Amino acid sequence: MDQAISAAEANRSFSRLLREVREGRSYVVTAHGKPVARIVPCDEADLAREKARAVLLERLARQPVIDIGPWTRDELYER
Repeated sequence: MDQAISAAEANRSFSRLLREVREGRSYVVTAHGKPVARIVPCDEADLAREKARAVLLERLARQPVIDIGPWTRDELYER
């Protein structure tokens, strides 16, 4: 269960907050009583997702650029 913490309190005790998140706790940061962010521990799925993203971007960077010439507005927005 996420524990609510105000943005001001999170700012004042950020180091402690990170230690507790590393230990498995999670927080919802609020501003003026409304939730604005969630601080949760990273897990293996997050790391795998980042690696997959990096592999995809690397693959896209290796693909050749194809010049198909200029477009007209009508070609871009078929009606």
